Amino acid sequence: MRALRFLLRKEFLQIFRDHVILGMVFVVPLAQLLILANAATFEVKSARLYVVDHDHSTTSRGVVDRLTASKRFEVSDASPSVALADDAMLAGRTDIILVIPRDFERDVVRVGSASLQFIVNAEDGAAAGVMQAYAAQILAAYSRELRSTAHPALTLTGADREPLPRAGRPVIEVRRRGWYNANLQYRDYMVPGILVVLVTVIGTLLTAMNIVREKEAGTLDQLNVTPIPRATFIAAKLIPLWSLALVDLALGLTLARIAFDVPIRGSLLLIFLAAAIYLLAALGIGLWVSTVAETQQQAMFVTFSILMVYLLMSGLFTPVRGMPAWAQWIAAASPIMHFVRLMRAVMLKGATFTDVLPQLAMLALIGTIVLTLAVRQYRKRAA
Repeated sequence: MRALRFLLRKEFLQIFRDHVILGMVFVVPLAQLLILANAATFEVKSARLYVVDHDHSTTSRGVVDRLTASKRFEVSDASPSVALADDAMLAGRTDIILVIPRDFERDVVRVGSASLQFIVNAEDGAAAGVMQAYAAQILAAYSRELRSTAHPALTLTGADREPLPRAGRPVIEVRRRGWYNANLQYRDYMVPGILVVLVTVIGTLLTAMNIVREKEAGTLDQLNVTPIPRATFIAAKLIPLWSLALVDLALGLTLARIAFDVPIRGSLLLIFLAAAIYLLAALGIGLWVSTVAETQQQAMFVTFSILMVYLLMSGLFTPVRGMPAWAQWIAAASPIMHFVRLMRAVMLKGATFTDVLPQLAMLALIGTIVLTLAVRQYRKRAA
């Protein structure tokens, strides 16, 4: 224990004397949280609308007015030519083309049905779906206004001219109520996942970089030939970063609560318990990377290669249940996926220890396996 105490003191002094590492531990993660919490969202604040109005009637102007009044759409241009609108979308000057056919108002009044064409730039499928949903809701409300004045409903069609659901009052009315995130704030959904990413970077990248840096300097070989047990040396390397990652999580939670008003409905003690267990896997990955990398550049490349796959398959940005079955099996081996689920459940739903016990068990299992393999690999390389 005496040797471990001196090694821990040496590691903490080394970390706090290095201004670059201090910046990576405290400044960069909090700056990333501030930026990503606002940028990482599928919500569409405002979409550019190109209007092709062949009718020029009161009803057609009402459609455009309702869309722009919602603040979700802003008219970027207008012309009677669909070809010009297509050119504008190709050039990236607009996101949506609204085509209102001739005799639109006459069909609303006389025929009892009228259609609009809504052409969406679907390069980003998620954003296209969100914009189309916004338009459908707005036109549904406008259709109810028309019904109240004895006019029939509107029908919104897509670029392929297949009708979307009629925008009038349905026979069965569905009333929606959102639990856990009643205001549908995408930030509340993303911030817990971003906190997981920040803790992961501290635990994995800095662990690999810290050990490889000593390998480059030659001090690691000197320590390996001392009578200090390897288990003591590894513990001295991992414990400081483990504790700093927990401090970083505390700062991130504080910033999320103060700056973004993200709810924390569950137990903070449960969050930190899960983080402490999760960091076993994160530190284990960093330790393993340090055994295969000879330079800090190699360590950074290998770490980001691993984390990129883990993050994309963690459910942070896209739901795991939407992946193929084989991909879901691979994702189940990612500790990030289980920690993201746990963080969202505790912070947004107020989940208890019993509720998240499966995630805790998986984190403990994965962490034990990864850390054990990493320690064995380190002993093999150091022998």
